[in-house]
Amino acid sequence: MPIIYLKPLNQSIEVSKGTPLIDVLNEFAVAFPCGGRGTCGGCKVRILDGSIPVDPGHQKRLDELGLSNDWRLACLSRVEADVTLLVDQWRHLILADQSDFEFEPRPGTGIAVDVGTTTLVAQLIDLQTAEIKAAATDVNPQSRFGADIMSRVEYAVRQDSALLTRLIRAKVYDLILRLLEQKYTADRIVLVGNTVMHHLFCGYDLSPLSMYPFESPHSGQVNLTPEDLDWQLEGDPTIAFMACIGGFVGSDILAGILASGMHKSNAISCLIDLGTNGEIAVGNRKKILCASTAAGPAFEGINISCGMQAATGALASLQFKDEQLTYHVIGDTDSLRGICGSGLLDAVSGLLESGQLDEWGQLTNGQDRVEVIPGLSLTQNDIRQVQLAKGAVAAGLQILSGKRCGSLDAVDQFYIAGAFGNYLNLNSARRIGLVDAEPDRVRTLGNSALLGAKIMLYMEEAQIQSILHAIQHLSLETDADFQETFAMKMLF
Repeated sequence: MPIIYLKPLNQSIEVSKGTPLIDVLNEFAVAFPCGGRGTCGGCKVRILDGSIPVDPGHQKRLDELGLSNDWRLACLSRVEADVTLLVDQWRHLILADQSDFEFEPRPGTGIAVDVGTTTLVAQLIDLQTAEIKAAATDVNPQSRFGADIMSRVEYAVRQDSALLTRLIRAKVYDLILRLLEQKYTADRIVLVGNTVMHHLFCGYDLSPLSMYPFESPHSGQVNLTPEDLDWQLEGDPTIAFMACIGGFVGSDILAGILASGMHKSNAISCLIDLGTNGEIAVGNRKKILCASTAAGPAFEGINISCGMQAATGALASLQFKDEQLTYHVIGDTDSLRGICGSGLLDAVSGLLESGQLDEWGQLTNGQDRVEVIPGLSLTQNDIRQVQLAKGAVAAGLQILSGKRCGSLDAVDQFYIAGAFGNYLNLNSARRIGLVDAEPDRVRTLGNSALLGAKIMLYMEEAQIQSILHAIQHLSLETDADFQETFAMKMLF
């Protein structure tokens, strides 16, 4: 039987001859952005020793991507003989949380879980002191079925929703066992995530989210027992997947609202979460408006020719200073693999400043691509993807702020959540028109979903419901001004 050697992990896996590589590498955090269709090139792997055969279709995709003979697309590959692969390139940036927050001490131990589309993070909390006793992270095992939420919806509706449910429940259970390690028992477990993750974990039908008006009757808080999930946990903890706000605005945004404190402030705040989708909330303690934007996953490097998520080898930032180009690659490695969302914004901003890109998003060199740094270029289609994403977000910001407080100028504080915000250059975001606000009005919030989940460990369901009553979900696509505003915001 063939053996796959993974370097530098120094692990080996014996497989049957003809085993699809996607079935093996999914366990090691390899991203399959297009769901294994071979269309995106995001799962390219490098062969250090041995070989993997290619058919004509596979070779054509390798040629189109400009990859040399030592590269393969994992989703199109089958293992026929011993092979050694480099896997260091797939170390994902998984953002945990160490923030302080206000709490009322209570006895017991709680677990907060951020069920993300790409990554999972869990923390064990001493509820008496709010001290983090243990933490665990992993990659969402559903990633092999697509990097974005609509790919998961499509797979669930057309093929096997139960499989996605089993995968996510098993992985979260594994995280919880790693936290407890026979040293602790949990009294309460709180999970947050977007609407699709909420439905898949709870076993709900995703059909309503696959068609207009994209609303589901199963968006409320779901209270579960270990028996419901076939989990063996001592202490019989309560388990709650927190309520979604509406449509594609899930409990991760509710958690972000709690983390920002906007639900108890008189000042107007704006929360922006740019992950595989884009969600926005604007308001204060009296009323909060929120919506999801059809931004697409460009800010996570998906659908970008050289794009990737924020992982080792990703270009995360670049700037011209004193006529010198400087840039940062995640992991401080010399092995540049691609560009993630924050680096993409810097690159587009730099192209605008240098005149290589005009306000319409057209490359001025008359060609279909432009070199950003040696070894990395953006195509005209990449620029269009950024335009579409930033146009949708900027339009959503303008419409929501206009309805809630008159204009963006009336927003006192902007919060940008997630790993994207962790690396975001605010000047670049402002230059391309993503967030038109002075840097001193913008604050990055880190993993606001996890922080909010920890806050919810101290809250009763009635308290959370009272906050939900002050939140109104809007559908931007049906807003009379959205298309015109979106078209205007497409301009740089």
